[in-house]
Amino acid sequence: MDRLTRVPGLLYGGDWNPEQWPEEVWAQDVELMAEAGVNLVTVGVFSWARLQPDAHRWDFGWLDRLLDLVHRHGIAVDLATATASPPAWLVRAHPDLLPVTADGVRLEFGSRQHYCPSSPAYRAAAVRLTRRLAERYHGHPALALWHVHNEYGDHVQECFCAGSAADFRRWLRQRHGTVEELNRSWGTAFWSQRYNSFDQVEPPRTAPGPVNPTQLLDWRRFCSDALLALHRAEKAVLDEVSPGVPVTTNFMSMLKALDYWEWSRYEDFVSDDAYPDPADPRAHVNAAMNYDLMRSLKAGRPWLLMEQAPSAVSWRPVNVPKRPDLYRLWSLQALARGADGVLHFQWRASVAGAEKFHSAMLPHRGTAGRGWQRTVALGAELRRLGEVAGSRIRGQVGVLLDWDSWWALELDDHPSARMRWPDLLRPWYAALYERGVTVGFLPPTAGYEGYRLLLAPNLYLLDTATAERLTGYVHGGGHLVCGPFSGITDRHDHIHPGGHPGPLRALLGLVVDEHWPIPDGEATIVRLDGTDRDAEPHPELRAEHWSEWIEPEGAETVARYTSGELAGRPAVTRHRHGTGSAWYLSCHLGPDTGPVLDLALTESGAGPELPGLPEGVEATRRRAADGTAYLFLLNHGPAEARVPLARPGTDLLTGTELLTGTDLLTGTDLHTGSATGTTLTLAPLGAAVLRLPAPEERP
Repeated sequence: MDRLTRVPGLLYGGDWNPEQWPEEVWAQDVELMAEAGVNLVTVGVFSWARLQPDAHRWDFGWLDRLLDLVHRHGIAVDLATATASPPAWLVRAHPDLLPVTADGVRLEFGSRQHYCPSSPAYRAAAVRLTRRLAERYHGHPALALWHVHNEYGDHVQECFCAGSAADFRRWLRQRHGTVEELNRSWGTAFWSQRYNSFDQVEPPRTAPGPVNPTQLLDWRRFCSDALLALHRAEKAVLDEVSPGVPVTTNFMSMLKALDYWEWSRYEDFVSDDAYPDPADPRAHVNAAMNYDLMRSLKAGRPWLLMEQAPSAVSWRPVNVPKRPDLYRLWSLQALARGADGVLHFQWRASVAGAEKFHSAMLPHRGTAGRGWQRTVALGAELRRLGEVAGSRIRGQVGVLLDWDSWWALELDDHPSARMRWPDLLRPWYAALYERGVTVGFLPPTAGYEGYRLLLAPNLYLLDTATAERLTGYVHGGGHLVCGPFSGITDRHDHIHPGGHPGPLRALLGLVVDEHWPIPDGEATIVRLDGTDRDAEPHPELRAEHWSEWIEPEGAETVARYTSGELAGRPAVTRHRHGTGSAWYLSCHLGPDTGPVLDLALTESGAGPELPGLPEGVEATRRRAADGTAYLFLLNHGPAEARVPLARPGTDLLTGTELLTGTDLLTGTDLHTGSATGTTLTLAPLGAAVLRLPAPEERP
């Protein structure tokens, strides 16, 4: 079994900022943490100015006392390197450390992440601080985890200063080798953009008109790598001085700016900050998608929810609080999707600063507040679920995600600005979520074995090697569903010759004659072809934003356009290849994508984790190394839901055994409900976590 840290059970706690409080408050805090069941606290995230008051002085005494205090109370520490907010003395000593926008505006001190990712002064100071912390605390008994920086790419994802320009040129030399290769890759024959040397290249600052698209693509790659270099520099120090202590940095769900496939290679385990909006009735679907990505980044290993809000955040235009049962349900959802812990921002509510209205485990009202009751209750439940730690989830359906393709897809001067990766992905994911099908994400370069069905909502940028691997997967019996505007360009964002979808043409058995974007507010009707005259007519599907004129070259038509200029032409196709099949959706069906995916699911044999789920109920299954399964059942709906169970089990939240032929109360006060026979009733926003013993082997 995989364990994130040496701390037993599931992790529970949050960001603690004791530097904001007098020391007499610390003792009260740790006593309350123990009462709430907290076993891990993140310390020091924004304490650089306290740890290093100036260039020549260090102050670790307060942190010594703090770590000793939490250790005496049996609480472990996730110790941050404190490098996310450089202090004023460092900024004033090195003013060129501050980041510069594409318009040439230098951003000022007074927030956080106010640094240029390529600044030598910032990197040297950050590495020096990290080394001092590691040398001092690597052997402290409270230390369980190192926390590098905080939310890379949140505020500053790029810098256009002279230092960044020089670093960009270094990166380009390493990537392209010669200026001749750069010119070829960037297609600089267009608009007389040819370079005679790397010294002539600058970042893609604000220009009179459209900027070279491959330059922009390389810039996105460079910016992700520049921030990653900072993370790797700190991690190298921690691995050297503090070997054996895991290192992580908190990701920000599906963030466009950073290639998390590459980043996760330098994480001992993945951690994520997630802030679903309580005002959004579909927030849990998007959260599930992000959690599936976090789990997938390390090939299914457990991950850590590093931050969530106990109630309201402070940075939306309207910050709606969470109902206690919603807070509980969303916390359990992270566990249901593979997390081995639930941490929060923040432990004690701040009285000053930009986040003083952000909720906390210990609210402004203290233990008299309703929020404190919620904190204690969740801690107790996580202790009951401790045995779940280390178990894993395996998806039957894989979703291909490529950051290079995402960046290239959303460049300017395309047939439609409406083709955005998140907007293309979410309807596909939602269709599987609503059908109870567990999903895993994977990069196109990964192995496809073990997945019955692969989904590619979009692969705008696709090289021939990946196309060949997809062809081999389908030829060997796999099933692929590919979305529109795919196979368009190579890794340099150059159009594949010979017509779209380029290297996928033979696999999909078609050619795209012309892209046909749909104007805003309009739709084209699509109808699935029927094969049985007596069957119910297929419903009309609405294509929005995008459609294509396609010519089959061996593919069979599954659905046709029935309105507009493309009426009568194929909209969805299926092509047998070897012992598998490749499907192509030439249009963006949005919320109507499900009926098409149903056909591929049926053909591939991929199905729901638990058949017969009522609407609004989420079901996932974690499996331990010994074969024990943990079935999570979460009711996101406003009404009771009756869930059929194929086999008996024990609800770990209540300790109730659910046996065939019994009528048992499983804790209605905890919004779980009751079970009769093999049917479990979940209250609105209710949950159950069933331990299902490993099936007995037949003699």
